[in-house]
Amino acid sequence: MEDLFGGAAPYYAKYRAGHGDPAIEHLAMTFGGDSTVLDLGCGPGTVSIPLAGRVGEVLAVDPDEEMLAEGRRLAARVPNIRWLRGDSTTLRGLPPFDHVVMGRSFHWMDRRAVLAELDELLPPHGVVALIGPTRDPVEEPWEPVMRRVRDAFGVNTFHAASSFQASGEHHQEVLAASPFGDLDSALYEQRLTYDLDAVIGLQLSYSYTAPARLGDRLAAFTEEARKALLALNPAGTWELVTVTDVVIARRPGSR
Repeated sequence: MEDLFGGAAPYYAKYRAGHGDPAIEHLAMTFGGDSTVLDLGCGPGTVSIPLAGRVGEVLAVDPDEEMLAEGRRLAARVPNIRWLRGDSTTLRGLPPFDHVVMGRSFHWMDRRAVLAELDELLPPHGVVALIGPTRDPVEEPWEPVMRRVRDAFGVNTFHAASSFQASGEHHQEVLAASPFGDLDSALYEQRLTYDLDAVIGLQLSYSYTAPARLGDRLAAFTEEARKALLALNPAGTWELVTVTDVVIARRPGSR
């Protein structure tokens, strides 16, 4: 896992959209102001950093040291985040926590095994929260063009080797069949504007087009992407509405 995003951390931090304040506030209200929250697969702190000021402490855990280093840099003045190297297989080595939140990281995991282990580790009223795209997200307007560029560079076939890919089950279906089968979901919209550099930077934040994966073809990939995007839209700006889904999963009867 620690090699999947080689060189991507600064692009991830700068160009991946945050989830928006209302979605983070939803998490904070659910967790409570004195709680210790595990952000499992935290990346550079997309959730950890805005959440930290609203809870007691965040344990920001990721297997990629570059992501952790970027998070530490961005949160240099945030005192209540502990940046820890680890993943879903090292849960028992972590300090105690009250709740857990996961973003896109959940699809990399053995989801059923992780939820079973969290059932043993979380206190009786602890919740599992997922924050990320909806079940059927709208495709970004530049994606068809970028898919062709990735195909030309042979980097469009790297996917998460996870139970999600193997089973086709959506996260909510897995949660519903887990010990945390009492689910609530809320949707939050954001209107975003991307310029050319942001769209290209977003590509370099992905595992399949991370700088380390592109290697010495990085400059050529960036140039080809720039040409293709400008051919699609000479103005070089795109506006889109994204929708974040916040799923709160509880043990039945724990409300």
